[in-house]
Amino acid sequence: MTKVTPFLMFNDQLEAAMEFYTATFPHSQIRNVAHTGKDGPITSAEFVVGGQVFMGYNGGPHFTFSEGFSLYVDCEDQAEVDEYWDKLVKAGATPTACGWIKDPFGISWQIVPRRFIELIRDRNPRKVKAVMEAMMTMVKLDVAALEKAYKEA
Repeated sequence: MTKVTPFLMFNDQLEAAMEFYTATFPHSQIRNVAHTGKDGPITSAEFVVGGQVFMGYNGGPHFTFSEGFSLYVDCEDQAEVDEYWDKLVKAGATPTACGWIKDPFGISWQIVPRRFIELIRDRNPRKVKAVMEAMMTMVKLDVAALEKAYKEA
C-alpha cells in the first residue's frame, strides 16, 4: 500500500463499484476483501484502479460523495476520452459539464485529453482564454473544437 491512499465510503455499493472500475480501467484489480461473516456481503476492500490504490468501505446511507472530490483521468487522445466517457454513460453515469461526469455510485470523474492541458499551458493568454471559453461550453471535451479555438485566437 502507498503511504497515502484515497478511502471511499460507499452506502452499500462497494462491490458493484469495484467491479465496474476494475473492468473499465486497465491496470486495475480487487484485492484484500473483507466480508461480514463467512459468506456475508463485502464490508471493505483494497482495490486498484488505473494503477491508483484505493480503500473502500460500505459505511451506510449517511456517507455521500460531492464534486469536491473527483477522479481525474488523463486521456491520451479523443479516442480515449470517447472510450471512457461511453463506458461511464453505458453504466448509468450522468454527464455534467466541462469534461465532468458523475458515475452511478456518486463519484465525479474528469475525463480530460492531454491536448487540453497542453493548450492551456501556452504562454499566450489570449489563446489560453479562447481554449478555456470553448471548454466551458462543452459537456464532453472535444479536442478538435479546443484546437480550433486555440488556432483562431
